[in-house]
Amino acid sequence: MAQAISSQASDNPARGRGPPSEGMAPKKNREAVQAEVTLGPQLREGEVVFGVAHIYASFNDTFVHVTDLSGRETIIRVTGGMKVKADRDESSPYAAMLAAQDVAARCKELGIGALHIKLRATGGTKTRTPGPGAQSALRALARSGMKIGRIEDVTPIPTDCTRRAHGRRGRRL
Repeated sequence: MAQAISSQASDNPARGRGPPSEGMAPKKNREAVQAEVTLGPQLREGEVVFGVAHIYASFNDTFVHVTDLSGRETIIRVTGGMKVKADRDESSPYAAMLAAQDVAARCKELGIGALHIKLRATGGTKTRTPGPGAQSALRALARSGMKIGRIEDVTPIPTDCTRRAHGRRGRRL
């Protein structure tokens, strides 16, 4: 019995299992199927696909957020803070311009050629004036070749709400 084990071990370097190709089925040659992956909606020649660009411009940051027409599916969202290093520059027109250029490039990749604009300031009990990045973000979208559809102001305006900050006599400097 010792001879049988030693002869089996000497014949086979894989510890008694036999050569690796013995127990397996022959490998099948798989053909590489190359399918073209197209992003975005399927469209005919000359057809323009619209998206909605939600531009939220506060005095601390500028968001450029593109969705489909229903507003449910986010296509891309870039902020001014993602484009600059310093905190004080997040709401600057330059940061908003860089964010809008990134958004426009991604929209073109996905086949979106036109945008409706929804512009929003902070609103509520705070300021209803858009921040400094709003205009430059809109201009950058237009300059990068995106067609602009409707421009709408969607700043939230209270109908009746809690008392505004700083009391009856206002903020005293």
